[in-house]
Amino acid sequence: MRYSSSHKQETRERLLESSAVSAKEAGFSNVGVDGLMKAIGLSGGAFYSHFSSKDELFSSIVERELRNSLERLGAEGEQSRSRLERCLKHYLSMAHVESPATGCALPALGAEISRAGEATRQQAQEWICRLQQSWARTLGSDSLAWAILSQCVGALVVARMLVSQDIQQQVLKSSHDEIVRQLPPREGQ
Repeated sequence: MRYSSSHKQETRERLLESSAVSAKEAGFSNVGVDGLMKAIGLSGGAFYSHFSSKDELFSSIVERELRNSLERLGAEGEQSRSRLERCLKHYLSMAHVESPATGCALPALGAEISRAGEATRQQAQEWICRLQQSWARTLGSDSLAWAILSQCVGALVVARMLVSQDIQQQVLKSSHDEIVRQLPPREGQ
């Protein structure tokens, strides 16, 4: 039985979504093709009608997840300082620490992206630079935008490594407070 092209695209999207969740929860290298396909109710052999390799799937996950992160962090269109501050508060939250599957891909997959092939790393670089450029326009500083982006990702990684919720909250609050302290004053202040 032949499936329509829309069915194939829907299946591919389900596979991407399910694989992204699995990768962010367990690490992409820890998830096998058969397990990824079983999660959406298909056999492992069907994988190759959607992707030529597991590396191609990872590259597609990186592109999809970083595009989603860019949208969530308000990097598309005009960004105000107050919107950036709201994004930072949400990003540096216990809810984000406790939900890697639904959060930003950088803290969850950053180490794996760094070990991926050049094409995947180039793709990640393009999305990360778009976010940094948006924040730089809002902040009026390329350097500050890089520092804040790096501190946010690093704080989330450190918080997720810790066992104590109290210490996790200290990491997040300290990072948030230091970032806000570095922000240029609001206009009129």
